Amino acid sequence: MTVDSISATQATGTTSASGGPMAQLNADYNSFLRLLTAQVANQDPLEPMDSTTFVSQLAQLSQVEQSIVANSNLEDISLRLAGMGAMADVQLIGRSVTLPSGRIELQDGSGAFSYELTEKAENVTAVIRGSDGTVIRELRNLPGSAGTRHEITWDGMDEHGLPVPDDAFDITIEAQDAEDAQVAYAGYATTRVEELAFRDGVPVLVLRNGEEASSTQVLAVE
Repeated sequence: MTVDSISATQATGTTSASGGPMAQLNADYNSFLRLLTAQVANQDPLEPMDSTTFVSQLAQLSQVEQSIVANSNLEDISLRLAGMGAMADVQLIGRSVTLPSGRIELQDGSGAFSYELTEKAENVTAVIRGSDGTVIRELRNLPGSAGTRHEITWDGMDEHGLPVPDDAFDITIEAQDAEDAQVAYAGYATTRVEELAFRDGVPVLVLRNGEEASSTQVLAVE
């Protein structure tokens, strides 16, 4: 019986997870053959050894080999599917996409963001911050109904009424119910896909607002 070394390589050059187990199997199999050869050569001709144990071990090694080969084939299929998905993601470059986000972009003096509350809130405020955490603007008295996506429009002015240069900013929704308990929310934004990058072999969309996301997070494409 011959045990072939099988490995798969991703597009990024990483080694398949089945390569290590297959190499170990080769070493175990060679050790098994050396042990079997030594025992056969030194056995007592008048009391030959029982071959049942060796046949059983050989069968187990064969089963392990088949499992590793099957895993390697599954890895290859997974890599091919990931490659097909990456090719589809390429088509998003240069397109505007809507997806979950914690950023608001100011373009030509105007910014848009939307949020959805998990439950009704009495007080809702959107807080826009710069990269250093400084509060640039607070948009108060926002809608507090639950189960509806509410749109926010920012006029590009700061708290002092001065214009803010176009850029991308962090935005959080501070919502409290009638008992001043925090209400959770989901935030969404529309931005443009700048490029497709690979992180540990996984394709990710690099967005104009400075975030990265999977194409599976995209809710709409323009």
